[in-house]
Amino acid sequence: MVEDRELRHRVLEAITDRTLMDLDLDKLLEVLVFRVRDLFAVDTVTVLLLDASGEQLVAKATAGLDEEVFQGVRIPVGEGFAGRVAKLRQPVLIERVDESTVVNPLLWEHGLRELLGVPIVARDELLGVLHVGVMVAREFAEVEAELLQLVADRVALVAHMHRFRTEQAAAAMLVESLLPARLPSTDGWELAARYVAGAGTGVGGDWYDVFPLPGDRIGLVIGDVVGSGLLAAIVMGRLRSALRAYALEFDDPAEVLGKLDRKASHFERRTMATVAYAVIDTVAHRMDFALAGHLPPIIALPDREAEFVRAPVGPPIGYSLGITGRTGTSIDVPPEALLILYTDGLVERRGADLDERLEQLRTTVHLAAPKAVCAHIMATMVGSEPATDDIALVAARHTTPQTS
Repeated sequence: MVEDRELRHRVLEAITDRTLMDLDLDKLLEVLVFRVRDLFAVDTVTVLLLDASGEQLVAKATAGLDEEVFQGVRIPVGEGFAGRVAKLRQPVLIERVDESTVVNPLLWEHGLRELLGVPIVARDELLGVLHVGVMVAREFAEVEAELLQLVADRVALVAHMHRFRTEQAAAAMLVESLLPARLPSTDGWELAARYVAGAGTGVGGDWYDVFPLPGDRIGLVIGDVVGSGLLAAIVMGRLRSALRAYALEFDDPAEVLGKLDRKASHFERRTMATVAYAVIDTVAHRMDFALAGHLPPIIALPDREAEFVRAPVGPPIGYSLGITGRTGTSIDVPPEALLILYTDGLVERRGADLDERLEQLRTTVHLAAPKAVCAHIMATMVGSEPATDDIALVAARHTTPQTS
């Protein structure tokens, strides 16, 4: 009992060392694995963290098994020893280390006899696995598993904070690089756009895109990938690039969204997104567009109140929801007409009725220069309260004077 109390005191002292909080994640893990090796009198200590896909554990720090990190060892969740710890989310002890119990040959090649592993979990989110190994037969005490879990919990806290900061910074940079730096300049058309990251979720999967197309046409896209953070931003980037490629090959927006849905359903199997894609013919003064689970555009015309464009709304992109085909529609866009495309972050608010917010948006839209319209919409719908979700907004106005 005295030894148990002493070990507990030493472990608590090690993991609450304030100097650790000044270290970045990599350095902290490097320090901790060596402290754990000494405290628990083991031969090896390894920290594996979950990759971005959430499907594999990657060796990030080790004491006694440097090859794991140098060789980029990856263990699928659910497979082998570490994969089992991750899947069960509870301590696991094995007393025989060979190809029947582990998938990483480095473990038995180093002569390890026993392994004790615990999950690294923060806010009910699996982040990785911490395990220790010995080369001689040894009976791990229950208190050792408990204390090793305390170390893992400390790692989880730091890893969670580090991942959040890193992913948000990377996502912000990615989104910023993908949003158009300058909207195309087209005679007879004025364009403006706004993008704001959600204050509650950080950068996510909302995006807008405007690009010239062959044949005096303009492509307008507004989309929203389900989820937030770096993964949603990465998926958004892939969908954006794919849609641009399909837009050059196919004139019909419905067909473009059909191709995008097939691509996302096959390659982005856990992805869902809403997308509105429109093509403006600047010569014929018409707009062809299709909606994949997205809120309808708004059109404002001279001497008329703004109104939502009536159009069929197909299922969102992903999960093969659009296998029966997609339908688009076409509307006239006469001179002075104003078009508004937006994501749901503009109108959705906790505790607010969506229909009332949509009606508020509709009545906010008035004929004016697109930049002024965007400013007015954001002032009215967002105001001084931070948006809880991403907002993307595009305004396009046909400025060509009517000729006889």
